[in-house]
Amino acid sequence: MNMTAVFLWLACLLLSFTLQAQNNIDGLRIWPSPANTRLVFDLSDSPEFSYFTLSNPERLVIDIANTSNKFNFSGVDNQSDLVKKLRYSTPKDKNAIRVVIELSKKLETTVFSLPPTAPYNDRLVVDISDDKQAPAIVLDAKTASSDRDIIVVIDAGHGGEDPGSIGSAGSYEKDVTLSISKYLENMINSEPGMKAIMTRTGDYYISPNKRPEIARKHKADLLVSIHADAFVTPQPSGASVWVLSMSRANTELGRWMENTEKHSELLGGAAEIIQDTASERYLTQALLDMSMDHSLTTSYDLSRDVISQLKSITKMHKKVPQAASLAVLTSPDIASILVETGFISNPGEEKNLNNARHRQNIARSIFDGVKKHFKRIPPDGSLWAQLKKDHRTHQVRSGESLSLLAQRYNVDVDRLKKANNLRTDVVRIGQILTIPQT
Repeated sequence: MNMTAVFLWLACLLLSFTLQAQNNIDGLRIWPSPANTRLVFDLSDSPEFSYFTLSNPERLVIDIANTSNKFNFSGVDNQSDLVKKLRYSTPKDKNAIRVVIELSKKLETTVFSLPPTAPYNDRLVVDISDDKQAPAIVLDAKTASSDRDIIVVIDAGHGGEDPGSIGSAGSYEKDVTLSISKYLENMINSEPGMKAIMTRTGDYYISPNKRPEIARKHKADLLVSIHADAFVTPQPSGASVWVLSMSRANTELGRWMENTEKHSELLGGAAEIIQDTASERYLTQALLDMSMDHSLTTSYDLSRDVISQLKSITKMHKKVPQAASLAVLTSPDIASILVETGFISNPGEEKNLNNARHRQNIARSIFDGVKKHFKRIPPDGSLWAQLKKDHRTHQVRSGESLSLLAQRYNVDVDRLKKANNLRTDVVRIGQILTIPQT
């Protein structure tokens, strides 16, 4: 090989290396939540970066090495109250870019990179939080009075960077779960003596470990996590209800769900998952807590009540409660269930899950199951517990009518109907009626 050929070969090799080493911003997504905002830069390669903050005005400055500034920030939808603007500034060298994020005020910031995780490539994630806007921890509602509301925390699975499972028609699990959760929220808040709290109210990510913390902060009596199932083949169908397993899942579907939850953590880009090497120790300690016995028993009983309602409006994949080791269910002092509303990977069920009436029916079934359980076993200190203590019951026998029973127990017919949620004067033999105190 002559010198000219060698030179050309080296030049081509150098050019090839330069082209391969050049990074690019391929996209940007901004996910606002009530007290936080997450910015996700889609990159063509793993980023080499550094960052610092400036004040007056408040800015976060990120330097990304060997990257072009061809991406236009002005076309990105930004509904965050914390981020005013994104722009480029003069980089520290000609092969780098400098991204300036103008902030609305002094805020906490974290920047980290994530490796490719389907459906995404390399990403640079910026978490911006406003501690002053974080919801205040509520008072202990369970001991504040004897007529408190029953607190149900509703957890819409996935969100933001984590779409959850994706159906063949392009449906995102995160959208289905949020819709059903909002229907359930309205039903619970319309029921006297009950109150719903959502872990997320919009399209943003919360790590699985944070969701039970929200329930604990609000002194919840129950955490209901809403999901839509998926599998590697389109054939499986039907809803199911899951509780915490003290060991690993012993079914193929349970193991699939456990792996899916870990994948969601990577998709969501939770910095605490990457940085906290003690998370397994925390879960182990929580599982060993003696109060877990009561919450597990309650969770199992409640899941059976929900299944009894769900099976009347949809096919059940499993007719008894299932168990898996899922982080969202690990609150040691709170009953927790996870409802898989159907298989989004099944084309027929994907179509159903995109139907508003079907979503409402799913929410209604979950609500009726939860209500049935708490009517039978109301939490201590709740209004329902007080009402049950103050009320008697009567089993309807042949020849008895509502007006006859009202006369016998010296109560108004209207009060008797209200106490039993009756819309007509018709009662059936064997029916258990609550008799209010005179």
